[in-house]
Amino acid sequence: MRRGLVWNYNEVKYLKGKEIQQQAMKIVRNGLADGIMILLSHPPVYTIGRGGGYENLKKNVDEIKKIAEIYEVERGGNITFHGPGQLVIYPILNLRKWPTDIGQLAYNLEEIIIKVLKDYNIIGERIPHSKYRGVWVEDKKICAMGLSIDHFITWHGLAFNVNTDLSYFENIVPCGIREYGVTSLEKLGIKEDIEEVKTKVIQKTEEIFDIKFTYDRSENDEECRMVESKYFHRKV
Repeated sequence: MRRGLVWNYNEVKYLKGKEIQQQAMKIVRNGLADGIMILLSHPPVYTIGRGGGYENLKKNVDEIKKIAEIYEVERGGNITFHGPGQLVIYPILNLRKWPTDIGQLAYNLEEIIIKVLKDYNIIGERIPHSKYRGVWVEDKKICAMGLSIDHFITWHGLAFNVNTDLSYFENIVPCGIREYGVTSLEKLGIKEDIEEVKTKVIQKTEEIFDIKFTYDRSENDEECRMVESKYFHRKV
């Protein structure tokens, strides 16, 4: 059985979130865990992936910076938004521990969200035969995905709209996709504590990736207000 850690935070600034990912990558690379799941939210921020994104801003950069930060990042994909009420999931995984290709990895990560949605009686879907990754409910995207891999260690990840203020997406063409909109659990009529959603994400990840997680503390506890969640605070 593979073993992993959960680092659970409240709201963390985007660049600090990158620092936390890099710390987790060192731990996984050194063999102290097979994977670390980082769960958090960010203050309002637009991120631009390797696929570009400035062309998909509907306002100029100076206007955008009045309401949110904006960064170019290492992940795949185009421009997206992160903000309060959105669950950001950073799976830091040692791919040498899973015999899978990158397409299967992306599929498995999408499957986590699809299974969580099923618990709420919502049908989450992929777009068949499409270059677009992520999870949709009908024609609206509820979870975006953008990954990066550094020497077999994954970072960046998923952005799952729980009770996100979707008006921020009106300032961009999300992920550069014009033919689809965005949605959230709240917009679909589900008002849920984000900590409950995190619990479901961890449970589904354990099932799909055949890994057992232990809640853990990191050196960022005080600065980033790590959440000692009653839902998955357990020792093995």
